[in-house]
Amino acid sequence: MRVITGKYKGRSLVAPENDARPTLDRMKETLFNILSSKLNGACVLDLFAGSGQIAIECLSRGARRAILCDNSHDSLRAIKANFAKIGETPEIEFCDFRECLARIDGELDVIFVDPPYKSGFYGTVLAEIDKRELLSDDGWVVCEHSTTDELPQTVGVLTLFDCRKMGTVKFSFYRRS
Repeated sequence: MRVITGKYKGRSLVAPENDARPTLDRMKETLFNILSSKLNGACVLDLFAGSGQIAIECLSRGARRAILCDNSHDSLRAIKANFAKIGETPEIEFCDFRECLARIDGELDVIFVDPPYKSGFYGTVLAEIDKRELLSDDGWVVCEHSTTDELPQTVGVLTLFDCRKMGTVKFSFYRRS
């Protein structure tokens, strides 16, 4: 696992010692090619952050702020170790995702949602993002999930506008309608 491009390009990263499944480099590269125009100066949230690699990739590509949320001690250790490798201090919400979403003050430009597969959290997370109006007018929510999971077409004002399948993984993209 490594940072693909930007100011931290090539830095190796560690995975948590739990059952987190880090996004593979080839999938991450495809995802960030899609997101490239959205990241410069963006404020991003990485829910269920695991290793923190998604937030680090965003910062490497010009995001101005990255908030990470996870409630696993193993993930917290990996996040801190990975941010030390890039010489940054992570902005971590060490809590349940509901508590994190309740604490966010302001709008976010990109929100990554990658809970444990089969957790059933996608609908709940999307509903909370909608209810709390956390997404900026031109912001995106990106859900990484199994191709067997069916995510809703709409949740409040959030509308599914694109899906990309890569093997057994799918990225679903939402924006405000």
